[in-house]
Amino acid sequence: MISHKKTIQFSPPQWIILGFIILIIIGTILLALPQASADGESVGFLDASFMAVSAVCVTGLAVLEPGGDFSSLGQTIIIVLVQLGGLGFMIFGVSVAILVGKVMGMKYRLLLQPTTNTFSAQGIIRLAMTILLLALSLEAITTIILTIHWSSELGWAEAAYSALFHSVMAFNNAGFTLFDNSMEDYIGDPVVNLSLSVLFIVGGLGFMVLVDLYRQRSLRKLSLHSKLVLVTSAVLLVGGFLFLFIVGLFNPATEGLSLSERLWSAYFQSATARSAGFNTFDIGSMFVASQFFIIVLMFIGASTGGTGGGIKTNTFAILVLATVNTFRSGHQVHAFHRKIALETVMRALAVVVSSLAWIIGATLLLTITEDIYDVHFLTTLFDVVSAFSTAGLSMGLTEELSPIGKVIMMITMFVGRLGPLTLAYALTYKQRPSKISYPEDKVLIG
Repeated sequence: MISHKKTIQFSPPQWIILGFIILIIIGTILLALPQASADGESVGFLDASFMAVSAVCVTGLAVLEPGGDFSSLGQTIIIVLVQLGGLGFMIFGVSVAILVGKVMGMKYRLLLQPTTNTFSAQGIIRLAMTILLLALSLEAITTIILTIHWSSELGWAEAAYSALFHSVMAFNNAGFTLFDNSMEDYIGDPVVNLSLSVLFIVGGLGFMVLVDLYRQRSLRKLSLHSKLVLVTSAVLLVGGFLFLFIVGLFNPATEGLSLSERLWSAYFQSATARSAGFNTFDIGSMFVASQFFIIVLMFIGASTGGTGGGIKTNTFAILVLATVNTFRSGHQVHAFHRKIALETVMRALAVVVSSLAWIIGATLLLTITEDIYDVHFLTTLFDVVSAFSTAGLSMGLTEELSPIGKVIMMITMFVGRLGPLTLAYALTYKQRPSKISYPEDKVLIG
């Protein structure tokens, strides 16, 4: 008698989710160890879990201070979790396997595809190695620059350690910092502003865009995806800079700043809002208009295939193009003389609607659970969008969260990190076209 055993088969997106969960569990156990704490006592399971989720999801929101509450071991664990969470544990796994001479079959290539957000599994192994080499090279260069720059202030050893820590955080768009007030002490420092911002802007563009730029060496020959990402990112960066600078001119909190510091502050806050998490100016001291504008920037986030979060710049661009096309009564959504498939537009719409639904739900729950702290609504909305978009900026709510609030934010960070990345891919995985065709009818809109 032959027995047939059913084996559980996971799709690539399911493997990614499982991998992130395992990584979070391991990170929680390690961060909860007494040796990981600065005072030799465990920080507790819940707080360790929150920090692990924030690190793996490259968010940067913290209920504990990485520089004050964790030992060197705990900080090293955070660095590893951020690096694995940002670049993708599968990229590291495949790279190590290649280095030891293991041949990667099609199964592993298909698992890598949603991690790198590529259109095809062809050449995926070479791309994974390129991504890893690019990331480590940029982090190493920035580490050297910041080490030299901070050496006179911190000493060579501490400067090198701080430079490495913040370089990894910047490239992976995670806002953890060893300093008490993030980067506020360097508000007018060109080296710090440029070094960190270049890292998280490059990391947020998406690996496919970087590879496309390297291969084509010409803007005209870039793919439609790369063009949309670059143009949208530039518009958001410049637009955000102008808005924050102009509004900041009327803010009494900026009176003590020089013109140079105002310019650097507006630039850095515009760039960091797109998922980086560092800040050189106190977010709570900004006008409400600036705070709300940063919420919008955080919601849009970085680009597909990068280390940042949000609905992604390319998703935002496609919806804007679709809206403009509707106003013009056109029958095609197009950009740069290329037609965009209706399926892509619908997928972008699904990502935005599902993201808004989650943010609204999480904000509503937190206004209930955190009501005892008399928290302002905008503060709650700001931190929820920051968590979902893995931006890492905070107006103070995260540090005061109740146990239930911490759980809600942890789930929000996890969904935000994997939602836009995995759910959009899952929409096209093993789709079965419906065999039923219904008659078309009209519905009034607007």
